[in-house]
Amino acid sequence: MLKLPPSAASDLRRRLQPGAFEWRSVPHAAFSAKGEGTVVTFYESGKLLLQGPDPAGFALRWFDLHAAPSTAPAKAASRATSSADSSAVRAALVPTIGSDECGKGDYFGPLVVAAVRLEPEESRALAGSNVRDSKTLTDEMCLRLGGALRARHQVAVRRLDPPQYNEAHGRPGALNGILADLHAQAIRELARPQDRVVVDQFADERLVASRLAGLDIDLEQRHKAESELAVAAASIVAREEFLTAIKELSERYGVELRKGAGAPTDASAREFVRLHGRGPLSAVAKLHFKNTQRIRL
Repeated sequence: MLKLPPSAASDLRRRLQPGAFEWRSVPHAAFSAKGEGTVVTFYESGKLLLQGPDPAGFALRWFDLHAAPSTAPAKAASRATSSADSSAVRAALVPTIGSDECGKGDYFGPLVVAAVRLEPEESRALAGSNVRDSKTLTDEMCLRLGGALRARHQVAVRRLDPPQYNEAHGRPGALNGILADLHAQAIRELARPQDRVVVDQFADERLVASRLAGLDIDLEQRHKAESELAVAAASIVAREEFLTAIKELSERYGVELRKGAGAPTDASAREFVRLHGRGPLSAVAKLHFKNTQRIRL
């Protein structure tokens, strides 16, 4: 079941009117029609129910706002009936905000959360592009794509640099609470009534949900949400921000600060301490990581 704004529901009804549909009366429904092996019902609550063997294929045909509905068989219009199809359908119907973070597992550099808001036509335009989970892209591609996404779409970024991060991490709630705050702040900057919001889940759903209380949004939290275009775009922007920040810190202190938290990072930390001492380490690193304890000169 999908949630539609009234404008999208009205557009759907207008598109269905000329088709070979049987219009029916359903309690608490604004309209209901049966045809092409599918029953489509829009309830007064704003929920849309599609019942049939290929609801994703039906929706992908009839919700294309830039072309007349196709009369081709359902299988020709759908890749497969799957969760990916369902997400694509939702994104094609209503504005979608995705949020993701970068820097959580990196000793050096900030913690970054980005949110990207895509209008339905923007989601369709990005389908099939290089916009995907930033972990599958090179640093160079993320820097290039991140700049393009910022120029063309609505983006909000929240960044907690190491000094602020180290201070906040010592408070109750620690990392998950910090992340929830950053996600909520970025989402609130972009959110409009009845937007669909997808968050790459990192902890108990209540953490983010409680911080977004009062917003008229359709909130989804799930693991590996980068399959959603808006979340993938957010992951790219977050990584672009992180990469830019760690480069700036490296140049400022004259040390190549490595990503991650492994042996190369330890080597960078030792070089940093040799040049600057341990005190300034709080300006570039997340001190609670075990890397701090492993620095031996």
